[in-house]
Amino acid sequence: MIPVKSEAAADAPFRLERRGLDLRFRFARLADRAWITPGYVRVRLEGADLRGFDSPGADDHIRVFFPDGEPASVDELRAAPSREYTPLAWDGEEGRLDLEFAVHGAAGIGAVWAATAPIGAPAGVGGPRGSMIVTGRPDGWLLAGDETAVPAIRRFARLMDADAVGRILLESTDAPHALTVDAPPSVVVEQLHRGEGPAGSALADRLDRLTVADRPVGGVFGFVAAEQSIVKPGRALLLDRWGLDPEHAIVKGYWKRGEAEYHAPH
Repeated sequence: MIPVKSEAAADAPFRLERRGLDLRFRFARLADRAWITPGYVRVRLEGADLRGFDSPGADDHIRVFFPDGEPASVDELRAAPSREYTPLAWDGEEGRLDLEFAVHGAAGIGAVWAATAPIGAPAGVGGPRGSMIVTGRPDGWLLAGDETAVPAIRRFARLMDADAVGRILLESTDAPHALTVDAPPSVVVEQLHRGEGPAGSALADRLDRLTVADRPVGGVFGFVAAEQSIVKPGRALLLDRWGLDPEHAIVKGYWKRGEAEYHAPH
């Protein structure tokens, strides 16, 4: 199969713009918890320090700190175990921040905290330190990820107007654990179930089966994120078969099997 001609960034109807932000560290408390599926939970953090919080980019990363009990100082809070997450929603005037956590398998410290910490438990929030912002309007979209990428995919989907076209691929273990994303009518949302297979396997298989004929016309924005092994099939589709300019695609491993301290590149 002959790949399409690589598109020129200068001719595209959109671009990805990097924007630096002032790095701040904030104190917050767990205010609410809602289970979306048996393996996926949304939590709300609240606190005066969250007033003024902003996250301009849909793929932003913040670092959340999970102390064991009440920290005696800011330094103690900053020394607590931490992990990186994408903010889902926030209210910078009221001081609220919503986050989502995948809770399955050998859940990490953040997922355990999100699932079990008592209401009122303290947490620290650092960042984001920078954003990648979609400016302009893509002609087409491809968003693909496992449970860990759903907050970013939800946020990218909010950027779509009513006439947007494209495809969203969402991997989960099975139907009871499937997560939904609201999208315009002409954006196809596909649920992929890996069953007992390794994380990312169903998504990688679906990406491998997408052809040049599946590519939306024009300037396409592509976002693929899941376990680190997704990077190779993601790039093979977006950059090789579909010929997207690397400046119009984000492909990354949000986590790495067997490495609790792995962090996705910013």
